[in-house]
Amino acid sequence: MQLDPVDQILAQWQRERPDLDVSPMGIIGRMGRLSKHLERAIQVTFSEFGLTIAEFDVLAALRRSGQPYQLSPTELFQTLMVTSGTMTHRIDRLEKVELVQRIPDPNDRRGTLIQLTNKGFDVIEKAVEAHVTNEHLALSALEQSEREALAGLLRKLLISFEVQQDD
Repeated sequence: MQLDPVDQILAQWQRERPDLDVSPMGIIGRMGRLSKHLERAIQVTFSEFGLTIAEFDVLAALRRSGQPYQLSPTELFQTLMVTSGTMTHRIDRLEKVELVQRIPDPNDRRGTLIQLTNKGFDVIEKAVEAHVTNEHLALSALEQSEREALAGLLRKLLISFEVQQDD
């Protein structure tokens, strides 16, 4: 079996503190390192479309919402788990480059909705296709059965954290 940089860290801790079970460091350390590698690869793809990861997330949330591809700012920041100020900044940037527009909310005279423009729709369609291709490439070292097993384990772990947050 090939070793990775985390194996060296674990061996050092085992040598220095044999009384500790440092096995969680291996899992969490690898997840952290993988996260950094994946973020870099994902950002390279999004840069081809003039987007950041954060901007892609906004466009993708609007696209996933279905026609007419609009959500309230509150729905967006809750979906993306960011603050309202952060969401305002993202919307401002996307509006400036004409990928989204603010429109009056017909159900709330004081409210606005954020809607994909035609240009925004075209960009997210191309970006999501490139993103999915990139993700398949990123996971190509794993067999399909390994991907499914990993997805199940990550889901289980994520749910344990999400439930804790809701309490």
